[in-house]
Amino acid sequence: MAFTPQPGEKFTIRRKVLKIFGAAFHIYDGNNTVVGYCKQKAFKLREDVRIYTDESMNTELVTMKARAILDWSSTYDVTMPGDINMGSLRRKGAASTFLRDEWMIFDPKGVQVGAVKENSGFLAIARRYVDYVSIIAPQSFTMTRTDGSVVATLRQHFNPIVYRMGVSVSKDLKVDEPLDEMLVLAAACLIAAIEGRQG
Repeated sequence: MAFTPQPGEKFTIRRKVLKIFGAAFHIYDGNNTVVGYCKQKAFKLREDVRIYTDESMNTELVTMKARAILDWSSTYDVTMPGDINMGSLRRKGAASTFLRDEWMIFDPKGVQVGAVKENSGFLAIARRYVDYVSIIAPQSFTMTRTDGSVVATLRQHFNPIVYRMGVSVSKDLKVDEPLDEMLVLAAACLIAAIEGRQG
């Protein structure tokens, strides 16, 4: 399972091999050390994705739960233990289904503070309608604040067997802003679980 994080990537999200039901990912830091475990619960009518400190799942860090059942533009509430509201992520249903993947990010008051958008519109459409394009042209995303400044970049690595996404976080990201590092990681894990199915 050896891999080398690319320069500038603070996190790597890698799908667990031989997971039969649901999706599960290990989260690595830039030193290739496991710092978290993300699990999508299987057989849930409402999507439920959680991040834990490790695979024992004894300590939960973040929960991302869909508000609706089978909604193509579903909103996911992001909370920390103790029902601490971190905000929400909403998938743009029509655009993400037929064009390129796009998500909106909201603060706990429901005010949009950012967005995540797939970088290439042409490749995004090709992935949906041409077999194997997702293998030879992996997805990449840019996460921005509402003023257009870049918060993070998410890049799926070329690997036809195991899904792996690198997350680079902007150096000017502040701890006290609505789009903090934990929300960036939560968004990346949710995108890996939801959009990663296309591969």
